[in-house]
Amino acid sequence: MVPWIIQMTVMVLSVFISSGQGKRDKELYCSACKAIADELNYSISQVDPKKTIKVGGFRLNPDGTMKDKKVPLARSETHLSELLDGVCNSMSDYALHVDPDTQHKQYMRFAPRSSGATGDFPDFKNFQFDGPEASSGLKFACESVVEELEDDIISLFSEDTEHVHEELCNRVSDYCKDSSHTNDEL
Repeated sequence: MVPWIIQMTVMVLSVFISSGQGKRDKELYCSACKAIADELNYSISQVDPKKTIKVGGFRLNPDGTMKDKKVPLARSETHLSELLDGVCNSMSDYALHVDPDTQHKQYMRFAPRSSGATGDFPDFKNFQFDGPEASSGLKFACESVVEELEDDIISLFSEDTEHVHEELCNRVSDYCKDSSHTNDEL
């Protein structure tokens, strides 16, 4: 009698566990990943390239000196960690965009940046604005991506990897791997 109860309990628990792991929305997480790369690239570009920060250990060399070096502030791990803490707050500037030709859906930035030109944004009629709840889904996906890939994001940006959104979203995370629009810029 007892083995039967244990088997049934294990079976019921396995059903609940497998159903609790929902599928991630590919467009949502791919768009969040691309948005993170776009926002971080923009934030890095706004930092004065002459600014540097001292990095290194706090250990003394045998001769009594400390070994440290200066690196550009924009690509330092400290600065990138600070940027990652606030990157998801800008997800309210994104909305679901439906390409009129291909009907491909992805979240895109609709709001101009404070120092950017407004002429390079797509037509608003292709955006779907569903109120503040729509951007909260993208913000949650952004926070999930940052939490899951924080070390990889910092590593890619500190190395100044070329095509960082492709590297991060296709190769490192696979969020956009199956997407037919992997090379779309935000």
